[in-house]
Amino acid sequence: MVRITDDSGTYTKCILDPYEDELEKLEAAARREDWEREVAVQLMGRCGLRADEVTYPTRERLQWSSSGECWLLEVQGKDTSGGEGKTRDAWVPEDVAENIQRFVSERNRDPDAPIVSVSTSSIRRWVREAARQLAEEGERWARVSSHDLRRSWATYHMVEQGTDVRTMMSIGGWSNYDAIEPYLGEPTEAKIGRSMSA
Repeated sequence: MVRITDDSGTYTKCILDPYEDELEKLEAAARREDWEREVAVQLMGRCGLRADEVTYPTRERLQWSSSGECWLLEVQGKDTSGGEGKTRDAWVPEDVAENIQRFVSERNRDPDAPIVSVSTSSIRRWVREAARQLAEEGERWARVSSHDLRRSWATYHMVEQGTDVRTMMSIGGWSNYDAIEPYLGEPTEAKIGRSMSA
């Protein structure tokens, strides 16, 4: 179920919970429209990219790290300390790396061209359209935004999985604790259930 964590301001903040199940539904809804939309949703929901970062990565920027034994994607993103943009390596799950490589190959994309080649506003619209498809099963889906994918990703890894904050700051592009703090406080329903049953 989509959980609303804050609707007191201009924007409603939502978390996909349970994260993996709900994200798979959103990916499938995006994929029904186009494969490129699914890839964009995966970059935000499974790799933590901001909507305006999705068009930077190319296939050449997706690299296997033999020392980390994981896929990393070079991203040019926001500097949360207030400076110019900043480059980071975002962690990419194995299945997402495989999907990106298949997509680039089967669509005959140039390896140095953006994996997703649309505007940031189109990426945000794609998320809204996929979420609206799911609104029939739950009206809260209609409130899900592209940033909620990043929020859900960060919350899942830090709160549910216990990934350390420094790792998340590095792969998510947060420069300081103040910038990442909003993602630390909201436990998932599974975490609430486990904690209260103990």
